[in-house]
Amino acid sequence: MDKKSGLIICTHFCNGKKHDFKLFKDSKVRWIQSVRGIVDSGYTGIKKLQSTSSLPKKRRRGKSLTKDEKQTNRKISSERALNENVIGRLKRFKILSDKYRNRRKRFALRFNLIAGIQNWELKNDS
Repeated sequence: MDKKSGLIICTHFCNGKKHDFKLFKDSKVRWIQSVRGIVDSGYTGIKKLQSTSSLPKKRRRGKSLTKDEKQTNRKISSERALNENVIGRLKRFKILSDKYRNRRKRFALRFNLIAGIQNWELKNDS
């Protein structure tokens, strides 16, 4: 999603359960170097694929994070809050939060239509 406008730019999904980072790697979706991607700690290893990405630092076993690392993590999580809000808005349509019981063939079409509705609502609200 675009941080300035809040619009959904790109979607990708698969059948069944798949980790977000595995889905990202399989999708071959990449962004240009001038764009910074903000991801959560589940995307450990994304720096190898996208050098302009920001992810929070994980605590090591038996050691705590320094104050600077905690502050950086808070900054990253506050920037990610907009992404989480968009995901929450999409979950109101129940296509993400409940088990999808219709034809899988139509899931992509329906999901992209819902994303389009969200983008349209954002454009008309501002």
